[in-house]
Amino acid sequence: MTKNELIEKVAKKANLTKRASADAVNSTFNLIRDGLVRGEKVVITGFGTFLIRSRAARRGRNPQTGETIQIPKKKTPGFTAGKTLKRLIK
Repeated sequence: MTKNELIEKVAKKANLTKRASADAVNSTFNLIRDGLVRGEKVVITGFGTFLIRSRAARRGRNPQTGETIQIPKKKTPGFTAGKTLKRLIK
């Protein structure tokens, strides 16, 4: 499902205009993004949890030269599905 398909389905389900539905979907995504940028964990009960995961610095290898390089630590967004969502997908 694409973002446009999601907007159309929300518009139909909630009996909204496409513009109002797009505003609602975009606002939801923006709020989740802003929470993650602030380092917060975003929990949506019955759906899942969005969080920031940290990857430790590690040694890697350049496949072209075989040279050992240092890969710096970094933060990445992550998602963990909730119990209800996991049960529905089984």
